[in-house]
Formats: sequence, structure tokens, C-alpha cells
Amino acid sequence: MELIVYNTAGEETGRKVKLSDSVFGIEPNDHAIYLDVKQHLANRRQGTHKTRERSEISGSTRKIKRQKGTGTARAGSIKNPLFVGGGRIFGPQPRDYHFKLNKKVKQLARKSALTYKAKDNQIVVVEDFVMKEIRTKEYISIISNLKVDGEKSLLVVNEPDKNIYLSARNLNQAKVVTCSELSTYDIMNSASIVFMESSVDNIQKIL
Repeated sequence: MELIVYNTAGEETGRKVKLSDSVFGIEPNDHAIYLDVKQHLANRRQGTHKTRERSEISGSTRKIKRQKGTGTARAGSIKNPLFVGGGRIFGPQPRDYHFKLNKKVKQLARKSALTYKAKDNQIVVVEDFVMKEIRTKEYISIISNLKVDGEKSLLVVNEPDKNIYLSARNLNQAKVVTCSELSTYDIMNSASIVFMESSVDNIQKIL
């Protein structure tokens, strides 16, 4: 598959880049995508949720009423989980949600996600550009010229660029990542992917 290279004004440059079938044209594996996205979201969880159990509640330990003759169920502590203000039964406790996923599975997942984007014509290639200063307005103009505004867009750059990153950081529907940072979640969570011309070869080498 070949894609036209555009400039930041949205005009064709006359050049084309070839997308490797081994990265952008494989047989997609939906289960690999599911596992990689699941791991990504699990690894983002802090796991600091905590509720107090019966032994952690502050309160008197005296028996609150006599054992028999009250006509109601027996109760030995105000910290009983059945009472308002009592401990929580089987509540969430701090835990680590991280789990391991093989590198080849993660690689297959990224290839599968990129294949879906290529099939749906959701990949745009723009010639390499730099921003001399941090200007969100200029970044909005660029993605507007490339006709990927109004939807979630992902810009993949070859090398970290502070000005580009900070220009897009304040936009809810725009994200900038390097080739090494590109994840299956980012690919699937975006409506359009914009590759810088130099990043196409790099991502194909990585995968």
C-alpha cells in the first residue's frame, strides 16, 4: 500500500511512502489487541483503593445490648458490618493490577491495530516539520489542513519534539507520541493517525 505525503498546508508533495504488508497488511488478531489494551489499562491503575474492615473501625468494644430477651438478633459490637458506620465486608484492598504479556503478542497487537487503520483509510502521512515555538493555534491549523480535526487524532513523530508536544497537550482530542511510545491502546483510541514521513520507516523497523 502506498500513501501520499502531504505538507502542513494539506497539499500533496508529489512523494509517496510505501507501507509494508508485514506491518500494515497482516491478518489482524483481535485477541492480541484485547490482551494488549487490557494490560495497558491494568498497568495504569494505581490500585490504592481501600476500605476499613471491622478490625480497623474506631468504636467501643462493649456488648451493645444483652444477648437474649430483646426480640431482635444478638449483637456484640458497634463495629458490626451490619450496622451503619461498621466495617466493610470483603471491601477493596490495595493491590497491584500489573500482569505480564509476551513481547511477540504486544508486537502482533500493534501490527493488527495498524492494519485495521490502514484498511479503513485512517492513516495520513505528513512531511517532517518542526515548530519554532509552542503554539496550540498553529498545531490546530496543521491538523485542520490534514482534515483530521474534529476527531481524535494521534501524531507519531520520529524523535521527541518539545514544542510539538506542548502545542498539542492542551487539546482533548489530540495526542503526540514517538515511534517507541506508540501503543495498541493509542492506535485503537484514535480516529486518525498522522505519521511524520520519517517515522513510517522507523515504526516498520521497530515492528
